[in-house]
Amino acid sequence: MADVSTGTGGTPASGRQSRRGGAAERRQRRSGGTRPQLKYISRKIPLYEVLSEEGLALIERNADTVLEEVGIEFRDDAEALAMWREAGADVRGERVHFPKGLCRSLLKSAPSVFTQHARNPERSVLIGGNSTVFAPVYGPPFIRNLEEGRRYATLQDFQNFVKLTYALPTLHHSGGTVCEPVDVPVHKRHLDMVYAHIRYSDKPFMGSVTHPERAEDSVKMAKLLFGDDFVDQNCVMISLINANSPLVFDATMLGALKVYARNNQATVVSPFILAGAMSPVTVAGTLTTILAEALAGCAFSQLCRPGAPVVFGTFASSISMQSGAPTFGTPEPAHVLYGAAQLARRIGIPFRSGGSLCASKVPDAQAAHESTQTLIPTLYAGVNFVLHAAGWLEGGLVSSYEKLIIDADQLGMMQRFAEGIDLSENGQALDAIREVGPGSHFLGCNHTQANFETAFYRSTVADNNSYEQWLAEGEQDAAQRANRIYKQMLQDYVPPALDEGTDEALKDFIARRKAVLPDSLT
Repeated sequence: MADVSTGTGGTPASGRQSRRGGAAERRQRRSGGTRPQLKYISRKIPLYEVLSEEGLALIERNADTVLEEVGIEFRDDAEALAMWREAGADVRGERVHFPKGLCRSLLKSAPSVFTQHARNPERSVLIGGNSTVFAPVYGPPFIRNLEEGRRYATLQDFQNFVKLTYALPTLHHSGGTVCEPVDVPVHKRHLDMVYAHIRYSDKPFMGSVTHPERAEDSVKMAKLLFGDDFVDQNCVMISLINANSPLVFDATMLGALKVYARNNQATVVSPFILAGAMSPVTVAGTLTTILAEALAGCAFSQLCRPGAPVVFGTFASSISMQSGAPTFGTPEPAHVLYGAAQLARRIGIPFRSGGSLCASKVPDAQAAHESTQTLIPTLYAGVNFVLHAAGWLEGGLVSSYEKLIIDADQLGMMQRFAEGIDLSENGQALDAIREVGPGSHFLGCNHTQANFETAFYRSTVADNNSYEQWLAEGEQDAAQRANRIYKQMLQDYVPPALDEGTDEALKDFIARRKAVLPDSLT
């Protein structure tokens, strides 16, 4: 793989880059990962809600009707069917029909708020309540950068994205499959991915869900890191369990869910909806489908272990009715996101959705517009755990180096906005108004001098200088500036300390597991 994607060198984006002035170098230092890590968001702004009490009750009644009359299929998992039968559900073949109120009754044991512990306690995050946690892109098989364009992801790319996420202060969580390293055998790559999160970051991370045995491996690695007893009593991993919408859970997802829930680790039960394909074309019909699937999946976690942390998740997009391709940043998915967040709050468990989603192939204006139209509802709806908060391109097929940087800058703006308005004595600024009086300016007053470094959000990516200075610095657009920033961050990266004995134990476990797993890449 070329050096340009590893942060070890490469051709500058512009031959004039070396002639940047002092202002550009100061911006580069500010954007090189040196800002202090931000704590997860504790929102101090009101929630925006789209559904009335009557609307919410209607969706809930319809979901109860679907659960009772239509049912949810739990495929190829006899144990899950037996567990539902014992809990009082009507099981017909692989389809489970739920008496009204059964799922909500089971969910009374699920925590409304829980802590996911990081190996660095200062990085632990609170999931639920008024908190919002930003995690990076999840799942793409491809990466993109300016030099190489679009190509399959490698383990080195995976490690790079973990390092960048660690260094970016506006990302509170290391995430999970930040890209799919296709150069490592499919049966073994989960070991390298979980190890990368542990070794190259000290933020909280996600486990593998592509096979129950891989979930077991993830739990065992977490126990080597945190200790058996701590893992049994505390959440140290959160993992994504997708419904096979509409109205199906498959054996792979159910197997992983059982492993994590029985080990007291959090699961995000997420219907994966492309409205018009996996749900009706209407917002109300889609919300009904989402609620039915989420209730069944989240309740199943409590059959596995009452009190296990679980998150009501949803990924909902519309599709082009002409091509069938997913579309992002449109009004209807925003309505779904707002409505689902309200429904999750009524159940009393945390909610996952949103992110910086787009269908654009490159980090251009379309990517920015669509991502913003997803990210703003994410914040206003009160989403607690945000996958795909940075780095997503091409409908989730691509992890973009440059867009990771651009999106992380936007996350900083969201974090500042969520702080609300400062009404302290300093925030009121009466002393400044008295000092300046009529007809003068505030540039040199004591209050401005005391607050100028923190008064306004300072973008790490945007260029706000004169046209002449922009010309002198190479006429770079946002993607080119982000390209320079991510390379500098990788060059400056310093890994967090990890106990040598723990590291050796993890490496030994990985070696022993790889010795018995097949080498197939498919």
